[in-house]
Amino acid sequence: MRLTEFWRRMYLHFGEAYAESFAQDHVMAELDHRTVRQALDAGWEAKDVWRAVCETQGVSAQLR
Repeated sequence: MRLTEFWRRMYLHFGEAYAESFAQDHVMAELDHRTVRQALDAGWEAKDVWRAVCETQGVSAQLR
């Protein structure tokens, strides 16, 4: 998954303003206690970060 697709899905699920806030502030155990931004900056694949978001945030099947 490309990073642009990751962010498109984040914006669709959370809305643009909250997606940015969630990515910056929400620490996820599934990302080794990192935020989305920290995981991406640490080199995690966008698809793996997206899977973690889907598992914990009730992302619709359409966006998975």
